[in-house]
Formats: sequence, C-alpha cells, structure tokens
Amino acid sequence: MRRLITGLDAMAALQQQMLTRSASLVAAATLAELAGAEAVRVGVSEDLKPVTESDLRDLRRSTRRLELRMAPLPTLVKTALEARPDRVVLAAESRSAGHRIGPLDFTAWGTALPPVIRTLEEAGIEVAARVAAHPEAVKAARGMELRAVELDTAQLVDLPAAELSEGLESLSDAARLAAKLGLRVGLGGRLDERILTPMLEAAAVCEWVSMGREWVARCMLVGVDRATRDLRARL
Repeated sequence: MRRLITGLDAMAALQQQMLTRSASLVAAATLAELAGAEAVRVGVSEDLKPVTESDLRDLRRSTRRLELRMAPLPTLVKTALEARPDRVVLAAESRSAGHRIGPLDFTAWGTALPPVIRTLEEAGIEVAARVAAHPEAVKAARGMELRAVELDTAQLVDLPAAELSEGLESLSDAARLAAKLGLRVGLGGRLDERILTPMLEAAAVCEWVSMGREWVARCMLVGVDRATRDLRARL
C-alpha cells in the first residue's frame, strides 16, 4: 500500500505568523502519524524560516519518521546532519518566486551534487530528489546514483484538459522508467484531491505520496485525524 507523507510547511508558516510555539507542529505531526501517515516532512531553508532549529529538534524527538526537503547546499547539509532525519528530499527552492518548490536541476548542480548525496547516505540518511516528471530527468537522477526520486506533479496540476493527457503520459513514462532502473518512486508537488486519482493511475508504481497544503487545508476543516484518514484511504 502506498505511504502518505504529510507536509507541515504551511502549518509552520501559520505558526510563524501567529507567533505560536512549535508545540502545534509537534501535535499535528503526532496526530498525523496516529491517523496513518507514515512520515511527516518539513522544508528547511538557509534562514531557517518558517521551520526553525527548535522545530526540527522537537519534531525529531516526537515523530517516528521525519523527512526534510531542502536544496543541496552545504549549510543545509550541516542542518540535516544535526537534525538526523530519516530521509532528505533534495529539491530546488526559490524564495523570489514565493518560496516555490521545484525539481532539482542536475545540470546546474553538476559535480557538486554527488558529494552531498554521499555525505548524507554515509550518515545513515536516505536520500531522494524531486525531479521533473520526464524520463530524461529520471535518467539524470540515476546517473547521480540516487536510489529514489519524487516525481514533481506541480507542473501538471493546472494544465488544461487538452494538455493534461500528454502530461500524464510523460509522468507514466517517467515512473515506469524509474522503476525499471531500480529507483524507488514517489509523487509530490501541489497535489490535491481533484488531481490525485489520475496521477496515481498514471504512476501506478509509486510507493509514496507527499501532500502538504491540501492536507493542511483539510485539517483546518475537519481536523488532523479525519483529514489524514481520508487521504490515506484515497491511496
């Protein structure tokens, strides 16, 4: 059965704006795991906002499985080594574009990326990368000796119906190729209930699904337990 990864970033942003303490993140993470989420994930940035070092320490102590999403920067590698998450998902993040999360550009990172992957793995931390939902991106990830990829679905969410079919076909091809190359496969990126089913059908081999804002929005309406159980059932 597919695993649900719940993202706490939107909740952390709300916490920062409301000047509340990290206990709210810990409570949400605990309730999510009790309701069936296999892991919780937070994004970390160089300025440690909105997720702070204190948040990371509290979440590490209270969760069964913690994941960090981050750019492969030396300062963030240090943060990951201190926080000791179960998995790191390497991704591109742009603060100038509203803190937009995107697929990793393997060409841009070049030879700087393998040492990051090796350092994290030698510390016992699993490593995956958010990659474009395209076979060429999967090949590039395999060339970096990654063992897992999370196919970026954000670019597909707002496609008009006439283009969505082509996008789903590319997603399907990328997922099948990743599995054939021995990579573990997940999905993540602006997923919502409307688009979730066709994405899962296209990437039938995926092992996990990461949902953040959609999950947090549902939590605000029906509570963490119900929101988590409902999404878990959809998988």
